[in-house]
Amino acid sequence: MKILVCDDADVMRRIHINILMEHGINPNDIIQAGNGKEALEKIEGNTIRLFLIDWNMPNLNGFELVQKIRTMDQYKTTPIVMVTAEGGRYNVMEAIEAGVTNYVLKPIKADILWSKIKPYLE
Repeated sequence: MKILVCDDADVMRRIHINILMEHGINPNDIIQAGNGKEALEKIEGNTIRLFLIDWNMPNLNGFELVQKIRTMDQYKTTPIVMVTAEGGRYNVMEAIEAGVTNYVLKPIKADILWSKIKPYLE
């Protein structure tokens, strides 16, 4: 089972991946995508156990990606953590209503991100 990291910023994807690897996640179990459209393509043929998704991305933003993921039967309850700078109360509520399981604000701190995703990996 894989973890999908979706962010249009290469540096942010690298940070997320490094945090995962520091906690024992095999890099072969991590799939990267630079936007929502690419993420949907990479979901096919894989079983994802956790999604880490940025909000602001080209082609298909994180909010739209979450909505599409939640229409897939196999991912109706899969954890989705939104990692974003969009921290307004309305944004958080909108994301949760769309199906986001948890929410982390950028700039991220490694310990905070790990504390949000660790329960979904146990």
